[in-house]
Amino acid sequence: MYDKSYKKHSFEDVKAWRFASDFRKEIYKITKDFPKEELYCLVSQLRRASISIHANIAEGYGRYNFQENIQFCRIAQGSLNEVLALLYCVLDEKYISADIFDNLYNKGREVKIAINGYIGFLKQQQNNYK
Repeated sequence: MYDKSYKKHSFEDVKAWRFASDFRKEIYKITKDFPKEELYCLVSQLRRASISIHANIAEGYGRYNFQENIQFCRIAQGSLNEVLALLYCVLDEKYISADIFDNLYNKGREVKIAINGYIGFLKQQQNNYK
Protein backbone atom coordinates (compact mmCIF):
# COMPACT_ATOMS: atom_id res chain seq x y z
CA MET A 1 0.00 0.00 0.00
CA TYR A 2 2.64 2.54 1.01
CA ASP A 3 6.16 2.50 -0.39
CA LYS A 4 8.29 2.62 2.74
CA SER A 5 11.53 1.55 1.07
CA TYR A 6 12.97 5.05 1.46
CA LYS A 7 12.14 5.35 5.14
CA LYS A 8 13.67 3.64 8.12
CA HIS A 9 10.85 4.47 10.54
CA SER A 10 7.78 6.60 9.95
CA PHE A 11 4.28 7.25 11.20
CA GLU A 12 3.00 4.81 8.57
CA ASP A 13 4.48 2.04 10.74
CA VAL A 14 2.14 2.89 13.62
CA LYS A 15 -0.78 0.45 13.74
CA ALA A 16 -3.10 3.12 15.19
CA TRP A 17 -2.35 5.41 12.23
CA ARG A 18 -3.10 2.64 9.72
CA PHE A 19 -6.38 1.79 11.47
CA ALA A 20 -7.32 5.48 11.59
CA SER A 21 -6.51 5.87 7.91
CA ASP A 22 -8.76 2.94 6.98
CA PHE A 23 -11.51 4.34 9.23
CA ARG A 24 -11.25 7.73 7.48
CA LYS A 25 -11.67 6.03 4.10
CA GLU A 26 -14.86 4.37 5.34
CA ILE A 27 -16.21 7.71 6.56
CA TYR A 28 -15.48 9.30 3.18
CA LYS A 29 -17.19 6.39 1.43
CA ILE A 30 -20.47 6.68 3.34
CA THR A 31 -20.63 10.48 3.20
CA LYS A 32 -20.58 10.45 -0.61
CA ASP A 33 -24.22 9.36 -0.52
CA PHE A 34 -25.47 11.94 1.98
CA PRO A 35 -27.96 14.58 0.83
CA LYS A 36 -26.41 17.67 -0.77
CA GLU A 37 -27.81 19.90 1.99
CA GLU A 38 -25.49 18.11 4.44
CA LEU A 39 -22.36 18.89 2.43
CA TYR A 40 -21.34 21.81 4.66
CA CYS A 41 -22.62 20.33 7.89
CA LEU A 42 -22.47 16.61 8.65
CA VAL A 43 -20.34 15.64 5.65
CA SER A 44 -17.78 18.34 6.35
CA GLN A 45 -17.72 17.70 10.11
CA LEU A 46 -17.39 13.92 9.75
CA ARG A 47 -14.64 14.21 7.19
CA ARG A 48 -12.65 16.83 9.10
CA ALA A 49 -12.90 14.89 12.36
CA SER A 50 -11.89 11.62 10.67
CA ILE A 51 -8.90 13.32 9.04
CA SER A 52 -7.94 14.75 12.42
CA ILE A 53 -7.63 11.28 13.92
CA HIS A 54 -4.86 10.01 11.70
CA ALA A 55 -3.32 13.43 11.13
CA ASN A 56 -2.79 13.93 14.87
CA ILE A 57 -1.22 10.51 15.26
CA ALA A 58 1.21 11.39 12.45
CA GLU A 59 1.92 14.84 13.87
CA GLY A 60 2.61 13.43 17.32
CA TYR A 61 4.97 10.88 15.83
CA GLY A 62 6.98 13.68 14.28
CA ARG A 63 7.46 15.50 17.58
CA TYR A 64 10.10 13.07 18.89
CA ASN A 65 8.95 13.75 22.42
CA PHE A 66 6.96 11.17 24.34
CA GLN A 67 4.67 13.60 26.17
CA GLU A 68 3.88 15.60 23.04
CA ASN A 69 3.26 12.42 21.07
CA ILE A 70 0.88 11.18 23.77
CA GLN A 71 -0.93 14.54 23.79
CA PHE A 72 -1.50 14.36 20.03
CA CYS A 73 -2.83 10.82 20.48
CA ARG A 74 -5.28 12.17 23.05
CA ILE A 75 -6.40 14.80 20.57
CA ALA A 76 -6.89 11.99 18.05
CA GLN A 77 -9.06 10.19 20.61
CA GLY A 78 -11.19 13.31 20.97
CA SER A 79 -11.68 13.49 17.21
CA LEU A 80 -12.55 9.80 17.16
CA ASN A 81 -15.19 10.36 19.83
CA GLU A 82 -16.54 13.23 17.74
CA VAL A 83 -16.93 10.93 14.73
CA LEU A 84 -18.62 8.25 16.84
CA ALA A 85 -21.07 10.82 18.23
CA LEU A 86 -21.82 12.15 14.75
CA LEU A 87 -22.56 8.62 13.57
CA TYR A 88 -25.55 8.67 15.91
CA CYS A 89 -26.77 11.81 14.13
CA VAL A 90 -26.51 10.25 10.69
CA LEU A 91 -28.22 7.11 11.96
CA ASP A 92 -31.05 9.19 13.45
CA GLU A 93 -31.44 11.02 10.14
CA LYS A 94 -31.49 7.63 8.37
CA TYR A 95 -28.52 8.51 6.16
CA ILE A 96 -27.02 5.13 7.09
CA SER A 97 -28.53 1.81 8.10
CA ALA A 98 -28.17 0.27 11.54
CA ASP A 99 -25.82 -2.34 10.04
CA ILE A 100 -23.52 0.31 8.58
CA PHE A 101 -23.64 2.20 11.89
CA ASP A 102 -22.68 -0.93 13.83
CA ASN A 103 -19.85 -1.71 11.42
CA LEU A 104 -18.42 1.82 11.56
CA TYR A 105 -18.88 2.12 15.31
CA ASN A 106 -17.02 -1.17 15.84
CA LYS A 107 -14.22 -0.03 13.52
CA GLY A 108 -14.01 3.18 15.51
CA ARG A 109 -13.70 1.19 18.72
CA GLU A 110 -10.85 -0.78 17.12
CA VAL A 111 -9.12 2.50 16.31
CA LYS A 112 -9.60 3.58 19.93
CA ILE A 113 -8.06 0.33 21.19
CA ALA A 114 -5.10 0.79 18.82
CA ILE A 115 -4.57 4.40 19.97
CA ASN A 116 -4.73 3.33 23.61
CA GLY A 117 -2.20 0.60 22.87
CA TYR A 118 0.09 3.11 21.20
CA ILE A 119 -0.20 5.47 24.17
CA GLY A 120 0.69 2.57 26.48
CA PHE A 121 3.71 1.78 24.32
CA LEU A 122 4.83 5.42 24.40
CA LYS A 123 4.48 5.56 28.18
CA GLN A 124 6.52 2.38 28.50
CA GLN A 125 9.22 3.77 26.22
CA GLN A 126 9.23 7.01 28.18
CA ASN A 127 9.73 5.10 31.43
CA ASN A 128 12.62 3.17 29.88
CA TYR A 129 14.45 6.46 29.22
CA LYS A 130 14.09 7.78 32.78
